[in-house]
Amino acid sequence: QVQLVESGGGLVQPGGSLRLSCAASENVFNFNYMRWYRQSPGKERELVASLSVGDTTRYAESVKGRFNISKDGGFKNTLYLQMNNHQPEDTGVYYCNAKISSRHFWGQGIQVTDPS
Repeated sequence: QVQLVESGGGLVQPGGSLRLSCAASENVFNFNYMRWYRQSPGKERELVASLSVGDTTRYAESVKGRFNISKDGGFKNTLYLQMNNHQPEDTGVYYCNAKISSRHFWGQGIQVTDPS
């Protein structure tokens, strides 16, 4: 069973930056892809960013140019989401997701909020 543990969430000021981390119990290079989703209040869970084999990235239109997804496949085995220029719509619970073979795994989620 693969485990994914998010960290780095919290309070961020409008226009500010935050970096989320997702520590995996499996070598990150073994995954078909790793993704970040978020669920904002009153909305469905949406895909924010995706990192696939060959380091192919994909972003939601609302975060393009502001967010960056990356991974550290060395000792840390961690997926990151660098979030810059925070907007009110970025508030929500962020989930790490990964696929290996035909299996999908989810982290427990981490909250990102702003003072507004």
